[in-house]
Amino acid sequence: MSQANSVRWGILSTAKIGRTKVVPGIQRSRTGVPLAIASRNRESAQKAANELGIERAYESYEDLLADTDIDAIYNPLPNHMHIPMTLAAVRAGKHVLCEKPIALNAEEAAQLLDLPKGQHVSEGFMVRAHPQWIRAREIVRSGALGELKVIQGFFSYFNADPGNIRNKADIGGGALMDIGCYPLVAGRYFFECEPVGVLTLADRDPEFGTDRLTSALIDFGAGRRLEFTVSTQLVPYQRLHLFGTTQRLEIPVPFNAPQTEPVSLKLDEGTALGDASAQPEGIGIFDQYAEMIDVFGRAVLKQDTLPYGPEDAVQNMKILDALFESERVGGWVEIGQTVR
Repeated sequence: MSQANSVRWGILSTAKIGRTKVVPGIQRSRTGVPLAIASRNRESAQKAANELGIERAYESYEDLLADTDIDAIYNPLPNHMHIPMTLAAVRAGKHVLCEKPIALNAEEAAQLLDLPKGQHVSEGFMVRAHPQWIRAREIVRSGALGELKVIQGFFSYFNADPGNIRNKADIGGGALMDIGCYPLVAGRYFFECEPVGVLTLADRDPEFGTDRLTSALIDFGAGRRLEFTVSTQLVPYQRLHLFGTTQRLEIPVPFNAPQTEPVSLKLDEGTALGDASAQPEGIGIFDQYAEMIDVFGRAVLKQDTLPYGPEDAVQNMKILDALFESERVGGWVEIGQTVR
């Protein structure tokens, strides 16, 4: 793609997710071109640029933001730097796609609500752009499941490295912030409404202080509930189940769908035990990061509207805040329905 009719991206840091997932996604997208990458170390920036075929390398984030050829910034910095650097990028005239979670709490995230209307800011939930999620919601909307009543999610990996940012409580580490936000977003996406209350049970690592195992029950009203468990210290696994009154829908790889391999859904009316009556539906090969880049890119190019902006990101943080508050008080916490 020529740069003349595309979104030119600047990558804020050489974080692994950027190098291995998002930059390849930009390169596979229809709307984007990775133009520059920055690190606080010139050698690291140049090494990443060479490996990824990126034209420009900067030895500071500020130098990248000052590049007037860059249209949009991808911000994969540690959680505590999401809001400060997103605000700095917007002040520099850039659109921003920021890694999840958007902030450390809803109060911090609320700073995004007063940004100039012409600057797009979105939280990087690539799952909502993947055709498997889009197709799953089409099935829910069609009534094929009957009435959707329960969503169950599980997401885990094992990481006990004390130096890893996911194990640092003071900068937003822990299971709920890192991966609990995914089933949370699934609940909002498939129920298409906001929750009214939450209950949390968490186990914290005695050394790190982070939640290493968290389970949540989230009430979406009208008898609808989301139940999920996430962990940073369990065998790697993920699954998402949607249970209706007549059928269930399973997404076998809901969060880390491979970029170059096909995926599928499973629809089951429950006439046989186990998966014996489950019917698979192939989705094909899609790069969810490329799809996310194109959703954002079309908004930047004024070809479409942005479906998820700052208001959505703040609402995610309000629910995460309520989940942490439920852990703190050891009981049920109600959620307000506004984002301010």
